[in-house]
Amino acid sequence: MRAPRHSVKYDQRAMAPPIIVIFGAAVRPDGHPSATLRERIDAAARFGATQPDPIFIPTGGQGRFGDSEAAVMRDRLLDHAVPVERIILEDTATDTLSSVRAVRRLLQAHGLKGAVHVATSGYHQPRCVALLWLAGIRARRAPPPPAPPGRWYWRLREVPALPYDIVLVIGLRLLRRL
Repeated sequence: MRAPRHSVKYDQRAMAPPIIVIFGAAVRPDGHPSATLRERIDAAARFGATQPDPIFIPTGGQGRFGDSEAAVMRDRLLDHAVPVERIILEDTATDTLSSVRAVRRLLQAHGLKGAVHVATSGYHQPRCVALLWLAGIRARRAPPPPAPPGRWYWRLREVPALPYDIVLVIGLRLLRRL
């Protein structure tokens, strides 16, 4: 009788460092992060402190003021003592969908296989996670910053944005342009 052959199976993502994608928001005229952006960065840094050697990907391009959103996020992450070699900037995106597309390309280009966590405001997370999943990235939510009262406009804005972006991602996948 032969001994059974055992194969060791492992999840490549479980062995790779976790990836925290921080979605951008406005930069103030003085070049500092807006309150929303600051809250997203701080929540990402707090979550990152609970993870083993995470990679941070701040995503957001040049807005109306100062440096790119990604560069402003990098600077604040450095203030949180995140090592610069653990930060990969994505500074071309102009909106949520272009962030998803750019992050997808960046993950492929760098061969990053770790679990992807979305760091953004709570109202924005469902759309970010859904778009990343549709783009082929099995993303999950990182703990969002506390929700300040009175941001109803931003919550309501997500209602039409989610189906609109989903249709765009599906179309881009069908055209192989994602």
